[in-house]
Amino acid sequence: MPDTPKPPHPLALELLAPPRPLALELRVHGVHGAPPAELLGDPRTVRITGDSTAAVFRRAADADAEDHPEWYAGRPVIEAYCWSRLTSGNGARALWLLLLPFMVVNLAHWARPAAPATGPAPRGVRTYGVLVRVLALSLTLLLIAAACEVSLDLLAWQCAGSAHCTGSRSWLGFLAPGGWWGQPGRRLALGALVPAALTGLLWFLSNRTWSAYESQPPPADTAAPAAAAGTAPALGRPGFWYGRRIVARLRAAHTAAGLLTVAAAVAVPTARYDRRTGTPALEALGWAVEVLLAAGALAVAWVVCRRGRTEARPDHRLDRAAVTLLPGSALALLAAVLLYAGWSRPGWTSAGRLPGDFAFGALMLGQGCCVLLLAAVAVRLYRLAPDPATALYGLGGPAIAMLGCALGGVMSGGVAQRVADWLDGAAAPGPAGAPVPAPPVLLSWQAAVLPPLLLVLALLAAWFAVSGIRARRRLAAGVAAEYPGEPPDEDRSRRIAGARAAAALTDSAPWFVAAVSGITLLLGAGALAGAWISGRVPGEAARGAHPLLETAARAAQDAGSWLIGLGIAAFVAWGRRAYRDPAARRTIGVLWDVGTFWPRAAHPFAPPCYAERAVPDLTWRMTGWTGRTGGRLVISGHSQGSVLAAAAVWQLPPHVRRRVALLTYGSPLRRLYGRWFPAYFGPGPLGALHGDVDCWRNLWRATDPIGGPVLAAADDTMRGNGPAGQAGPDTPPAPSDSVDRGPLADPLAYGRTARHPLPAPILGHFDYQADPAFAAERDALLARLAGPARRTRRARPTAPSAPTASGATPAVPAPRVSKEPAEPEDPPGTAG
Repeated sequence: MPDTPKPPHPLALELLAPPRPLALELRVHGVHGAPPAELLGDPRTVRITGDSTAAVFRRAADADAEDHPEWYAGRPVIEAYCWSRLTSGNGARALWLLLLPFMVVNLAHWARPAAPATGPAPRGVRTYGVLVRVLALSLTLLLIAAACEVSLDLLAWQCAGSAHCTGSRSWLGFLAPGGWWGQPGRRLALGALVPAALTGLLWFLSNRTWSAYESQPPPADTAAPAAAAGTAPALGRPGFWYGRRIVARLRAAHTAAGLLTVAAAVAVPTARYDRRTGTPALEALGWAVEVLLAAGALAVAWVVCRRGRTEARPDHRLDRAAVTLLPGSALALLAAVLLYAGWSRPGWTSAGRLPGDFAFGALMLGQGCCVLLLAAVAVRLYRLAPDPATALYGLGGPAIAMLGCALGGVMSGGVAQRVADWLDGAAAPGPAGAPVPAPPVLLSWQAAVLPPLLLVLALLAAWFAVSGIRARRRLAAGVAAEYPGEPPDEDRSRRIAGARAAAALTDSAPWFVAAVSGITLLLGAGALAGAWISGRVPGEAARGAHPLLETAARAAQDAGSWLIGLGIAAFVAWGRRAYRDPAARRTIGVLWDVGTFWPRAAHPFAPPCYAERAVPDLTWRMTGWTGRTGGRLVISGHSQGSVLAAAAVWQLPPHVRRRVALLTYGSPLRRLYGRWFPAYFGPGPLGALHGDVDCWRNLWRATDPIGGPVLAAADDTMRGNGPAGQAGPDTPPAPSDSVDRGPLADPLAYGRTARHPLPAPILGHFDYQADPAFAAERDALLARLAGPARRTRRARPTAPSAPTASGATPAVPAPRVSKEPAEPEDPPGTAG
């Protein structure tokens, strides 16, 4: 018999075999940001792709890793996507503080309850969207009305019409009665330039950021196919991160609304005077102007209440008529009104106040009614698809909207109060004979409710603090048992238990928000009723009542005025510091990181959505790299970076998603986003993501106040409905069909050990990469991507990227920019 061939040596086989495709870990940092050197653990880094705003970095030694895959056998190449400058870049970002109420009300749009796409839900979803957009419009009107109150009422009407006020301010002397500018109409026309300029500034900021964010076309071939877009989760639809059309349309409507508000503030007192004097030509002109103002208001309302976003396809069209004609017509009408008001009226004198009480009262009443209607719609939607984990049982959106309205009222009213205090000197607002009649009475009532509101907040904070202390005592008893073989240390156990109790307070945040919103609504209703019934400031309205009530009213009015003054001063100081100091700007950037993740679907003047740049960046990078190299990729995201990573994976087409694994840690996907935004991160969407990405691991700690499990079963464990033992560094990885691994041990060691000779710190939300579980789970994900099951799944004939005989995946063409709509219409009840 012939000799049996001797099998080749394993080393020879390894040398003859083609090199395995490269493995890549793409890291995405969280809200605090981190420089590339810190993310990569090496001071020598290079930018691979991107610009000075957001870019992908590598270690300098790994810059040409694709040319030498054999150098990286058994370990991945590490990249870092740095996006922090999207929210804390140049000093102009400090101006975004002015837009804070707009950002909050925009969040309310996305906080609606999850609802089925059939039955009565679509109509409810659209009604919810319309109500939020109306609330957003009211905040724009409130801001411009406050500017009109300062420049038109307090300065041009009251102060310029008073010899006492102009006599002590020489720079206002040219407005004194008797000169060419002394006529009230001309003073109003001059004062109108300030709120008109503010409207122009808001338009400019929105248009500039629109060009940089929403107008960037999304990549085609990097999202779910058009045929499946209607059934895909919302964040997986091709047009979700492309809000070009809706932002342009709403920007035009809000700009027109601001200009019409200024025009109305000038035209109404002018037309009233003409009707009193009976001049036929001017009276007819006044009626014509008011009719045109009403027609403009109806046009703005129609544009705002139209259908909202288009998510099933990237919509490249613009509503040209609304975008150009609406603000242009409003500007032309404002110019005509200024000319009309500047017509000579020698007998006209200014006295009292402009009708600001009615305007601010109507805005406040309308906002309260909209919030109540929004709550009714939210409850109805929640009952169609109830989920107990949803914040406030579906009322999270109305609660957020209420906070946005309150914040807008405090900011706008506070500025008017401060200017009035500056003009009347030491005189108190409201009494007869004051040098300046002061701002509308309602603003004084709003200031007076601040002290009781802060008192209630202090009581709530004390209650939560006591609850945390009790929880720490309860948890401390079992901490030592989680570290077998370690001698108990009472002080160490208390510190660990304190960190866990403080982290658990995050789960009580919805009820704190509910309490603040509910009390604000009740106090606001009381302030509105008091202003309209009495017609006087609180101190004057309580005059002659019981001495205790009179003293309390006067104290609340004075304290509220001082509190608003201190708040405005702190706000200005914070903005000034943020403009000059990059470190302070990064602190403000943390607020924008959380609040501007969502597109501007309700308010076009809100700070821009950085995810409309970051998510396509990540999608393009993953699609292009896997298609070019045929390698395996793990995208690992910390904190807010995990939300960006999940959103980017949602946008991947199926053939790319099979080569990508997801590693999240310190992730708020379910703990925060799933509760506050259940329609997008609730159990249904996260379960669908788990089904689409079976290579997913999530690491979490009980000491982390932000991160938590992402699936419902692990979430129950975290809240005490199941076993919650600590997972030490030597604990084996979670089963391959599960996602969550945790709670991880924190600290890694209870006391001093041979492995940890110095006291191990309590890491909480940070330094997950220092935990051995991080590297173990990352390597396990990469190994699973290269396993036989994954190769078999990728080799299906229907897959667009079936591997070749050599094991390499054929190159996928670079992502192209979508230019053609894929669908004529959104699925019903998805976009709002």
